[in-house]
Amino acid sequence: MSPLFENYCKVRERIRAAALRAGRNPAEILLLAVSKTFPAEAIRELYDAGVRAFGENRIVELETKAAVLPEDIQWHFIGRLQANKARRVLHCATMIHSVDSIALLERLERIAAEENISRKFLLEINVSGEASKAGCTIPEEIGALARCAAGCEKMQWAGLMTMAPADASQAELKMVFGGLREWRDRLEEEFGRRLEVLSMGMSGDFECAVEQGSTLVRIGSAIFGRRE
Repeated sequence: MSPLFENYCKVRERIRAAALRAGRNPAEILLLAVSKTFPAEAIRELYDAGVRAFGENRIVELETKAAVLPEDIQWHFIGRLQANKARRVLHCATMIHSVDSIALLERLERIAAEENISRKFLLEINVSGEASKAGCTIPEEIGALARCAAGCEKMQWAGLMTMAPADASQAELKMVFGGLREWRDRLEEEFGRRLEVLSMGMSGDFECAVEQGSTLVRIGSAIFGRRE
């Protein structure tokens, strides 16, 4: 077993334990290996061990890696997306985690229609209200963006994403992650559709996120090590 895959398996076991504590099925939680800043060789090491889902936050890095790695990798774009790079992201990523405005979503939908492609996306919600965090922050914004999401044809609304403050206490983490789950439940009822993805939890807080209902955790340093 390679060192990176050993780290991956350790995280997978922690996810399993957290899920069981919450009475959940561990199989319903996707572990996304966040490979940003790490070389294609590190991704290949995990790929050869059977890992297929990877996350990147910069389009140039995503394009570079996608060009030299196997085509069956499921690339997730997890960074803030500039509108002028929407077409490039749609060509590489199977899921976009960071849709936070109507203007961006409408651009993605238009380009997807032009290219005749379909991609999944998540609405990013700033549950904590931190000024430094991206995402919708007030109910009025969330409602309008959700209505736009529900009306898309080529872009497939799959769920929600959030980030917790880096120094959050356990109580704050539960508030943020539980808050996103509540928004998911509310939007499912309002729009009569299943939103299967709750993307929340990173290396420092993913166990709490799993206990609060996360279905996708974004793990970088706990697998690849610290970034320089």
